[in-house]
Amino acid sequence: MKELALYVLDLAQNSVVAGAKNITIHITADVKADHLSIRIADDGKGISPDLLKKVTDPFFTSRKERRFGLGIPFFKDLVEQCGGTLTIKSKEVEGTIIEGKLKLSSVDLVPLGDMGSTIVSLLVSNPELNLVYSFTLNDYSFTFDSEQIREVLQGVSITEPSVLNWTKDYVNQGSIEILPNINISRKEGAKKDYEAD
Repeated sequence: MKELALYVLDLAQNSVVAGAKNITIHITADVKADHLSIRIADDGKGISPDLLKKVTDPFFTSRKERRFGLGIPFFKDLVEQCGGTLTIKSKEVEGTIIEGKLKLSSVDLVPLGDMGSTIVSLLVSNPELNLVYSFTLNDYSFTFDSEQIREVLQGVSITEPSVLNWTKDYVNQGSIEILPNINISRKEGAKKDYEAD
């Protein structure tokens, strides 16, 4: 995959398949620490301990219920290529947390990409989903909360085309592009490029 947004979409769709009504997506980047964290948490049905041991295996599938595609194994590969670690915590009936911690300076890191389209895709296919997306880069932070947006809309559907267009633009403007292969010292020197307006 050529952008982080596609990995996030794939992982969040796993959450939806698991019956999640609430999903939080947190992307946190710290330039000085050379750290990027991508965390997806849900309140779905969770993963049994036996299946949890197998979800990162690209050749594993449950014939009865095809619960996992290649999203988790692909994400694990990216995380490891970027010198990071993947953790998956899950409790049956309570939900799952997947977190990848990567080196921000890795030459294998792909751009953040179109997070706006990822959020819109999740909302279009699951209009009742409570979705919180947050992005933090150093001291800058941005949050999109679908529940707050619904309150402002006062009965207008969150899947109304004009609302979806606004959502896509709003999320993309709030998500500062993380550039791969950038020199950390250069990024620190360009701090003003990463400050909120």
